[in-house]
Amino acid sequence: MADRDAVALDDPVGESLRGRHAHLARRLGRAATYLPGVATFSAVPADPEAAQWADLARLLGPGQLADMFSCPATPPPGWEPVFVLEGRQMIRPGSGLPDHTEGETDTGVVELGPDSVPEMLDLVARTQPGPFWSRTRELGTYLGIRDHGTLVAMAGERLRPPGWTEISAVCTAPE
Repeated sequence: MADRDAVALDDPVGESLRGRHAHLARRLGRAATYLPGVATFSAVPADPEAAQWADLARLLGPGQLADMFSCPATPPPGWEPVFVLEGRQMIRPGSGLPDHTEGETDTGVVELGPDSVPEMLDLVARTQPGPFWSRTRELGTYLGIRDHGTLVAMAGERLRPPGWTEISAVCTAPE
C-alpha cells in the first residue's frame, strides 16, 4: 500500500462525511457531523480556527457530544472531554474479497435491513460493542447471524473514507 493510498485514513470522519456519507451529513462552513441517530462523529479541519469550532458548536446544539474520532486538533477552552480512548487502525492487506472454497455451504449470514433495527439495538445493548444508534445501519451493509430466528451476532460498515471501509459493531450474544 502506497502512503498516498492511506492519506484518507488521516481524517476518516471528514473524508467519509465529504464522500460516501455526504447524504448523512450536516455541515456548516468547514465543520461537519452526522445526522442525529446515525453517529456522533464530527469533523473540523486538521488546523481548525475558532470559527470552525463555533460552526461545529452551532451544528450540534447546546450540550451535545462531538465525537472527534482521530481528530488531532485540540479543542478550544470551554470544550470538555467526555471520554478519551486510544484507538488502533488495522488494515487488511490486498484488495477484493477473500477467495471462497468451491462447494461452500450456506453460512447462515443474512443482510440486516430496517426491519432488523430493534433486534440490532437489543444485541448492541447486551454486548456493548461501541456506539450504535437507531440509524447507524444506514452507514453501510450490516450482516447478522440468526439462531432459531434470533439475532445472535452481527457486524457492519461504519466510516467509509475513499478506498476504505471500517468494520464496526462486531458483536456476539454472550450466550
